[in-house]
Amino acid sequence: MASSKDYLEFILEQLSGLDDITHRSMMGEYILYYRGKVFGGIYDDRFLVKPTKSAKAMMPDADMELPYEGAKEMILVDGVDNREFLRELVEAMYEDLPTTKKK
Repeated sequence: MASSKDYLEFILEQLSGLDDITHRSMMGEYILYYRGKVFGGIYDDRFLVKPTKSAKAMMPDADMELPYEGAKEMILVDGVDNREFLRELVEAMYEDLPTTKKK
């Protein structure tokens, strides 16, 4: 099942307090970037983030889910209605994320 544009727009609105959030469509899903680094995505209308040290610390009881068959598990973000938490989460994750490789 592909993700809906409505759910993407909802998550982007929730993250609107952050500068430089971008996204890219990929096979019906959406990859999310913060300041050029991939931090998560929208998969089957679920907001998933990379399991970084900071993300695990902020959501110790969160479920781990597969974004798609054959992928590594990611953390399911449950509190998508809490803008402040989402802003803090993405900002905390930023330093843990690897830099994007140039092609």
